[in-house]
Amino acid sequence: MKPLVIGITGGSGSGKTTFIRALKESFQRDEVCIVSQDDYYLPKAEQWRDPQGVVNFDLPSSIDKAAFTTDVKHLIKGLGIKRQEYTFNNEAKTPKLLICRPAPVIIVEGLFVFHYKKVRKKMDLKVFINAKENLKVIRRIKRDQLERNYPLTDVLYRYENHVLPAFEKYIQPYMEDADIIVNNNHVFEKGLQVVKGFIRNYLDTLQQGDNAAYRF
Repeated sequence: MKPLVIGITGGSGSGKTTFIRALKESFQRDEVCIVSQDDYYLPKAEQWRDPQGVVNFDLPSSIDKAAFTTDVKHLIKGLGIKRQEYTFNNEAKTPKLLICRPAPVIIVEGLFVFHYKKVRKKMDLKVFINAKENLKVIRRIKRDQLERNYPLTDVLYRYENHVLPAFEKYIQPYMEDADIIVNNNHVFEKGLQVVKGFIRNYLDTLQQGDNAAYRF
């Protein structure tokens, strides 16, 4: 039986990672599998540079789309995947080997997961995490300085010249195609409960179907 495929996207700093972490904690490991576009960035040497010579990681072409699409298809077919964690060029962090096993619910998340047509067509539910622009900037600054060791001037330059243009061109246009929009300006608890309920209902339906088949 084909698993339920949920796509989750939103602009940088919208709170996707925190939302997905909270979602993951609500289910068993064998119930939900999460595959992140962030772990499919091409090597830095293969990334496009802007006129100032700064590498632009905020383009659909910055991702190994073929590998990402293939792995999503493998999971849907019931095959496990392995991928080395991408550490965003943070030399202080050692990458982990990520293992994603098949599950009845597959969550595909990332900036461009709606933009990639072959991936988008596999989704049964599309969730868009939204937030005000000023909040996204603040969250991006905090994250990139603490987790990725980027200097403030670099963060602000990238946001203005890379992040915002990419959001307006490759991410925001797909908001109107989303099945659920979660506004995360302050808290996302209500939106989280809606998505959790959708998943739980699907899993319960599967369980009831298995029990009915067994009784028969």
